Amino acid sequence: MQTFLLSGAYTREALKEISVERTQQAVTLIKKLGGTVQAMYVVLGDSDLMLIVALPNISEAIKASVELNKMTGIAFKTSPLIAVEEFDKLMTE
Repeated sequence: MQTFLLSGAYTREALKEISVERTQQAVTLIKKLGGTVQAMYVVLGDSDLMLIVALPNISEAIKASVELNKMTGIAFKTSPLIAVEEFDKLMTE
C-alpha cells in the first residue's frame, strides 16, 4: 500500500452539499478502490480539506481523486507520501 495526501478546495456548489453522508460516501469510495482513510482534516489556508489515504498504487490514487471530484465537486490535488524513516533509509543505501 502507498500513502497519499489529497488536498481539496471547496467550490461554491460543494459547500452546499456538506454532510455526514457525503463524508461516508467518500470513505466508501476509498474502500472500494482497495484503500483506507487514515485521517481527514479541515484546514485553513489554500486547501480546505486534507485526506491521508492508503491505496494499492498510483492508478487507484488517480481514480480516487477523479471520482471524489465527480462525487463531491471538490477539486483534489493528490501527492504520494513517504515516511521520513523510509526516506532516510533510501538515502543511506
